[in-house]
Amino acid sequence: MAKHAKKDRIIGKYRTHYGVSLRKIVQKIEISQHYTCSFCGKTKMKRRAVGICHCGSCMKTIASGAWSYNTTSPGYLSLCILFMLSML
Repeated sequence: MAKHAKKDRIIGKYRTHYGVSLRKIVQKIEISQHYTCSFCGKTKMKRRAVGICHCGSCMKTIASGAWSYNTTSPGYLSLCILFMLSML
């Protein structure tokens, strides 16, 4: 039986399927979906559902923003709202 291709980076799971250009597009997307964990410092934090991120290394699950890992702090938002109201 022939040996299979070596798993290369995050797109190695697709091996030789789908063509090079499509695999490169998928690689770019999948790399952008991983974030740095604030507990262990590794790039293993991934979105599980809306507002839930999970680290595959330290197995921590945290609440995050709905569509992005980092959100602006509530204090900053309230400061912006007060500033806008004071300008009216």
